[in-house]
Amino acid sequence: MNLVDLVTMAREAQRLAYAPYSGFRVGAALLTEEGHIYTGANVENASYGLTVCAERIAVFKAVTAGECRFQSIAIAGSGLDYIYPCGACLQVLAEFSTNIKIIAVNENDDLREYYLGEMLPQVFSLDTSSRRVK
Repeated sequence: MNLVDLVTMAREAQRLAYAPYSGFRVGAALLTEEGHIYTGANVENASYGLTVCAERIAVFKAVTAGECRFQSIAIAGSGLDYIYPCGACLQVLAEFSTNIKIIAVNENDDLREYYLGEMLPQVFSLDTSSRRVK
């Protein structure tokens, strides 16, 4: 799986977002260490605190399919800015893969790559052996 394919799948997921309040649609494509891909799109709710991000939906789909080891995640949205995971999504990703590669994508499909440790340097996780940035 190459990065272009992962970004394409994130874009496809973005189209499925339910965002009637913000109009801001986000898609994510999560690649597991086993080579499977799980996608997610943000789902908003009138009670904003119940809204769920695309990244967490992709993670939850993978976990409920029995996969808990992740290699990378691409996150795509609209706008010229890059789409980065929120703090809640970073923490959920850290629960399973503290060294996951995060691919942030802007609407022109320009990419920026990070490791989770760069975005969440003092990670709170059961995996204390991989707290360093790669």
